[in-house]
Amino acid sequence: MKSDEDLKDVRSVLEGDLSAFENIVRRWQKPLINLAFRFCRNRDRAEEMAQDAFVHVYRNLKKFRADAAFSTWLFAVTLNLYRSSMRRRPEPEESIDSLLELAASEIPHLRLEQEERDELVRRAVAALPPRYRDAMIVFYFREMDLKETAAILCVSEGTAKSWLHRGREILRTKLESSSAQAAEFKEVCL
Repeated sequence: MKSDEDLKDVRSVLEGDLSAFENIVRRWQKPLINLAFRFCRNRDRAEEMAQDAFVHVYRNLKKFRADAAFSTWLFAVTLNLYRSSMRRRPEPEESIDSLLELAASEIPHLRLEQEERDELVRRAVAALPPRYRDAMIVFYFREMDLKETAAILCVSEGTAKSWLHRGREILRTKLESSSAQAAEFKEVCL
């Protein structure tokens, strides 16, 4: 149903009804802020990035060809803007190893709560190389299917599938080594 509303609003904006863009912003503001937050982990910056994305989308709305869903085009444009923003002003990166070492050191003393585990996974995904990170964010966190993920990333479905597989493998390897280190530490301490 959103896609019908999006198309109607896009047509209205292109026909001169600028107030119709408010509907697009209301409908997509939260998803774009959430996507930006996955990149920068800072709420204020995420809101700023989303606002910049809406300005860019508004200025380039005439480039939307309607050969795919508006949401696919919106996320593709937004993802490119977020990547550019992060290259211009990157957030301090944490290595996956350091995040997992931190978690492993805490496991013997205190079981990580689900929320903490989720945060660790989010931070580990954010530390992946960009192509794998972007694929994982779009596919898992934005819950897009493979076809939509490929379209948003502007790659073939095979490439998107490969990036997802490689991203999962990197995370699995790091998590398994971290679990083994935590188990060894636990044995020594007990």
